[in-house]
Amino acid sequence: MALLQLCGTGPRLLPSRHRFPVSGVIDRRIIVTARKTKFEFANLSLKYRFAATARFAPLRCASVNGYSTENGTGKVDDDGALGEDKDEMHQRIRSFIEFLPSILPGGNWWSLSDDVDVKLVAEPVTVWKALERMWQLVARDRWVIIAAFSALILAAVSEISIPHYLTASIFTAQSADVATFHRNVRLLVLLCVTSGICSGLRGCCFGIANMILVKRMRETLYSSLLLQDISFFDNETVGDLTSRLGSDCQQVSRVIGNDLNLILRNVVQGTGALTYLLILSRPLGLFTVFICSALAAVMTVYGMYQKKAARLTQEFTASANNVAQETFSLIRTVRVYGTEKLERERYNLWLDKLADISLKQSAAYGFWNLSFNTLYHSTQVQVLQHVNLTVHPGEVVAIVGLSGSGKSTLVNLLLRLYEPTSGQILIDGIPLQELDIRWFRERIGYVGQEPKLFRMDLSSNISYGCPGDVTQEEIEHAAKEAYAHDFISSLPDGYKTIVDDDLLSGGQKQRIAIARAILRDPTILILDEATSALDAESEHNVKGVIRSLRSVSMSRRTVIVIAHRLSTIQAADRIVVMGNGQVIEMGRHKELLLKDGLYAQLTRRQADAVA
Repeated sequence: MALLQLCGTGPRLLPSRHRFPVSGVIDRRIIVTARKTKFEFANLSLKYRFAATARFAPLRCASVNGYSTENGTGKVDDDGALGEDKDEMHQRIRSFIEFLPSILPGGNWWSLSDDVDVKLVAEPVTVWKALERMWQLVARDRWVIIAAFSALILAAVSEISIPHYLTASIFTAQSADVATFHRNVRLLVLLCVTSGICSGLRGCCFGIANMILVKRMRETLYSSLLLQDISFFDNETVGDLTSRLGSDCQQVSRVIGNDLNLILRNVVQGTGALTYLLILSRPLGLFTVFICSALAAVMTVYGMYQKKAARLTQEFTASANNVAQETFSLIRTVRVYGTEKLERERYNLWLDKLADISLKQSAAYGFWNLSFNTLYHSTQVQVLQHVNLTVHPGEVVAIVGLSGSGKSTLVNLLLRLYEPTSGQILIDGIPLQELDIRWFRERIGYVGQEPKLFRMDLSSNISYGCPGDVTQEEIEHAAKEAYAHDFISSLPDGYKTIVDDDLLSGGQKQRIAIARAILRDPTILILDEATSALDAESEHNVKGVIRSLRSVSMSRRTVIVIAHRLSTIQAADRIVVMGNGQVIEMGRHKELLLKDGLYAQLTRRQADAVA
């Protein structure tokens, strides 16, 4: 029989023979015995403080039977690893040889059409229309733009004139015309100083204009977003909107801060240099005009390519931001279900697309240019103090208490989202820290107080984090047990409906989360205020689900319920009442009422509130 035990003697490591085995044969034995789990919390303490510093635990790894494991994943060592490395190298060489023809001019590597399907809802905006709108944003501070253009013209004229007076100074020095030489040198020095001052002033003014444009663009965009209809936010994601407010506004502002600055300077300098060249030599000037026209045609094609690549870059960045925002907002769900690898793959998918676009842009350029501060343990705030608790196999244990009494913290320790500052969690005499965390969490079903759903279809949300392949029939069966099948079937796309933030009610989200936990067929089921968002009928149905989950003798489950509504836990085998981080009372519902303690007070208070 498995044993979960917390010892107050401080952290200790058991001998290696007690540690969690990695080999498949012993794994099966452990899995079978873990279905009858006895938890014993003894003298548990936990201290937190708020800080803006994140601390990361080192990766735990072990080596058994020729395999090295790291956080539940394995890779072959020694000769097997060398063989795989050779095969991988050969595969890379073959892939590179097959890749070479695609990078030739006209090859499919340069194509951007298949990267993403971007829907352009708004009408296309021309360059002049965009410049007009940006001018409206900075028109109140037009003096900055006027000063920038004036400094730009003076700097360009000075830079064009410098070669002429430099040549004149050399010729007058050779002809020994001292007076003319001194005059040309003075003009040359004046032009250099003027060019330097005006160039600095030009950069400063354009930088100020860029700052003003970014500020007012974000103000205007944010005000516009606040005035949108609610239906607009049903179709847009938080990641997309934050990307528009952040990186996209910064990207657009470069038009004034950088692009317009360079374009105008090059146009003024090019026009002046071409005029000067035509005066010196008409044939040479005409040949230069021809070369510049050919380059302009090439750059037009390049600009169209860059425009499409820039649009894709914005979309990929927004998608990556959306994945990151979603993952961080659902970090508890991700951590509990052990899907960190899946989320990394989702995020890396968009990063790879971004890198691919950047690589193509760089190659084309080269060719044509030949939801809180992190909590960590300290000695300031005592959250749990000497908690002693035993949970027997197949038992339903309810944990109740006032807000801040340590109920959710106790569950967080069991889920190993945090580590106790003193004491240990032992399973079969093995510290929880020594167990393979992925194996452990695969046998836990967790439903939180405010479940968050991912932006994917309902079937994927229900099967999220389930080990192995799951059939649609199993998904629908779990939804039926959680009383979610009826409302899912009533949706236009059924189980293929994509989840949005406002698509489902709180109770519907709760039932989806319960279906997810049921589908995992957990050994340990943890319900953290799981019925808080349900109406009376749904709450009654879910309580029936909880009872049915452990009614079959062959699949008895240990259920830990954290509840604020005391009516949901009256049928529990044992009720644990917590206060100020300690266990104050423990017993069945009727026993605790007879004691007339904190539990009885809470029961009367809720009864009076209902009345």
